[in-house]
Amino acid sequence: MPEPHIRIARPDDEGELARIDHETWSPVHAVTPPPQPPYDSFFSEHSGPGDHRVAEHRGRLVGYIRLGHPTALASNAHVRQIRGLAVVAEARGLGVGRALVQAAIAEARNRGARRITLRVLGHNTAARKLYESEGFIVEGIQPGEFYLDGAYVDDIMMGRPLI
Repeated sequence: MPEPHIRIARPDDEGELARIDHETWSPVHAVTPPPQPPYDSFFSEHSGPGDHRVAEHRGRLVGYIRLGHPTALASNAHVRQIRGLAVVAEARGLGVGRALVQAAIAEARNRGARRITLRVLGHNTAARKLYESEGFIVEGIQPGEFYLDGAYVDDIMMGRPLI
């Protein structure tokens, strides 16, 4: 299988990225209710195209990763955070998620970050395994932080150094 092509998102990707966001929603990884029309814009003033890397496979967008700051504090500016990752069902198992995580790590380094962090739900074992295989370690657990789909779910904080 050909490797996915990873690139910076463009403004005209917004419709396809919104489609991916709606198509991939699941209580396995989302803490918000399922998206319902009218849908919010995918890009926002705090998270524009430049904050997203997208994966193309066979000429079609099949995933994205969002990179941002965990806070707006100057004292925390050396940290970047993965703030969203989605891969469409038919592209799972093709290395798309791994390529997106690696692209986020490279971009965080390019922006001068010393650390990269993320939050993942405790029951999302596939994502946790991917992050661990890319050097992330569990740095904290908030037990039962979310009530999703009839169960209390842990919020797992993970991170890794970039230097």
